[in-house]
Amino acid sequence: MAKKVTMQKIADHLGVSKFVVSKSLSGKGGVNETTRERVIQAASQLGYFTQKNAYVQSIKHPQQSADRDRNRQSVLVLMPNIRAQTQDSLYWGKIVDGIALALDQEGLGMVIISEHRTDNFVNILNPAGLLGLIGVGQISTSLLLEVHRTGLPMMLIDHEDPLIPSDTVFANNTDSMVRLTNHLMGIGHTEMHFIGNNLYSRSFRDRWIGFRSALEEKAMKTPAGDDEMLQLEGLDDGTFDESFRQWMRGRIRDNALPTALVCANDSTALIVCEVLRAEGLNIPQDISVTGFDNIEDATRGNPPLTTVHVPKEAMGRAAVEKLLNRIHNPSAPLEKILIAADIVHRDSVAEPLLSTKSQR
Repeated sequence: MAKKVTMQKIADHLGVSKFVVSKSLSGKGGVNETTRERVIQAASQLGYFTQKNAYVQSIKHPQQSADRDRNRQSVLVLMPNIRAQTQDSLYWGKIVDGIALALDQEGLGMVIISEHRTDNFVNILNPAGLLGLIGVGQISTSLLLEVHRTGLPMMLIDHEDPLIPSDTVFANNTDSMVRLTNHLMGIGHTEMHFIGNNLYSRSFRDRWIGFRSALEEKAMKTPAGDDEMLQLEGLDDGTFDESFRQWMRGRIRDNALPTALVCANDSTALIVCEVLRAEGLNIPQDISVTGFDNIEDATRGNPPLTTVHVPKEAMGRAAVEKLLNRIHNPSAPLEKILIAADIVHRDSVAEPLLSTKSQR
């Protein structure tokens, strides 16, 4: 039988005191951020968080009676207000709609918290009145640690944390992007670039992996210069447009214009289209553009965007279903649920012009 991973074992592993480990894992002050991150990393590597009840401090969860369960009628939805993660978002708002509908069908309430500061979150969290938590979008490790510490069952949507074990649900970003890229190659595109920041989120990274995998399967090399567009800053507020404009001008000057731009999401693609039109390029006659997510604005693009439809409401419903299953089966293996996503063909994609290809 494996030995229990204790705070003392973590302290010995790092060469620090048990007091420092305790402070770091409890989220209390008195420990600098670098040391805290080292402790969290070591605890994760040693398996501390995966031990049953190892990190539960605020509440205990013995076998609860049916009467007590009926008094816990709400699910907490945590969606920190960062990176445009709000209910007004054409992407995140639809996910929350799916959560709300599924909870309503189960006769359960929903409490939404947009707090992103750990200290404020601790003050407003009341685990005793909640069945569990659904995290939506990017959430900091420190915030997830606070949730994990309460012992609340947790489900994450479109996000996962390498240090905090939990069930997750994603769109099948990688496979969907493989199919989209294969479609572009199938109609003749051989010079494509991925536009986005592959470090922005797990979904963006998976989409980049799908794009790259599709090229590799066809023995095509990743485009030279693609790295510049993989570290785009300003995706949150659309201020990447100038960086993209300068990149495109360089491609045009060098007679190296791609035949297609594969964007990490629709919001990025819509701004890309604006810049291309301002530079005098016609879409899709001169260059094709694709998005991802199928937000409502994708249909209003000029031209309407070819994209991948992410079933956002279905992701919310799947999260509720899995959270309720987790509540009733707390010891079951953790799961990562992938929801299939389909290509939506619109007018921003066409076969590349032979004359354009022959000029290079």
